[in-house]
Amino acid sequence: MRLRLFKEAPNFDYFSRWKLWLGISGVMMVVALVSFLLQGLNFGIDFRGGTTIRTESTQTIDIGEYRAAMEALELGDITITEVFDPSFREDQNVAMIRIQAQDDQEAVTVETIEAVEGALKAVRPDIKFVSVESVGPKVSGELIQTAAIAVILAIGAVLIYIWLRFEWQFAAGAVLALVHDVLLTIGIFSELQIRFDLAIIAALLTIVGYSLNDTVVVFDRVRENLRKYKKRPLAEVLNLSINETMARTFMTSFTTLLALIALFVLGGDVIRGFVFAMIWGVIIGTYSSIFVASAILLYFGVKRDWSKPDANAGNQYANIDA
Repeated sequence: MRLRLFKEAPNFDYFSRWKLWLGISGVMMVVALVSFLLQGLNFGIDFRGGTTIRTESTQTIDIGEYRAAMEALELGDITITEVFDPSFREDQNVAMIRIQAQDDQEAVTVETIEAVEGALKAVRPDIKFVSVESVGPKVSGELIQTAAIAVILAIGAVLIYIWLRFEWQFAAGAVLALVHDVLLTIGIFSELQIRFDLAIIAALLTIVGYSLNDTVVVFDRVRENLRKYKKRPLAEVLNLSINETMARTFMTSFTTLLALIALFVLGGDVIRGFVFAMIWGVIIGTYSSIFVASAILLYFGVKRDWSKPDANAGNQYANIDA
């Protein structure tokens, strides 16, 4: 018995108002860009600099208790994570406490570290500070530059890949959809002022891969149907292709969201920002593969005469597995 999302292939018309969808996406991108320029991002310790303290205790670590003990110090962004290692003794409980840089200083002052130690000893008298390491503003600036380059190179590689696999119109649609996804994700983090750290960069690169996979599935079906229905208008072929792949798109996104929502609710504060970015990315990536990438392809058009000698131009690598 096979599970079927639709008894028959759906027949929605996605392109009767394709200009409206592109207009909505354009407005959202402008809002995201304005928010980024006016508010900026709430950079975490990775990008602002700060100090990492490694602690040890014989008692079980309670992250909520640690955080509550340090709230009165008003140190700003604090991240607390428990460290697990098979080599640890049974009574060796290790935690990593990361504190943002204070007033553009290179490192947290000795007085601040002593205050943190005093606050934690009030709830864990046997706690020890094993090591204290600092990340300065210069290193943080280099991380921002490296992260931006990583995202740009990923999108550039996608452009080359799609261009070789399909035609330039497909590549333009896919890359603009990816730029749309990345910009809106950065925009939502800027608007809500959610902490933005290296984990979010990892989420952005994952979103790029997820959205690209969804777009390539649709574009593969579009190419097949362009050869199969040579006389149909491009808008009809795009509608048919999206409807034929809709069950796969919906089920993939839905099952992915189930896992992500569970992580968001139960995973704790450490990964919540990463999971939020992934949830937003799956939703916006699914939207863009249908209403942005395909709409841009409709706008540019695509060569339909497959009978000429150069009919396979842009498709010479079509047999390469995605």
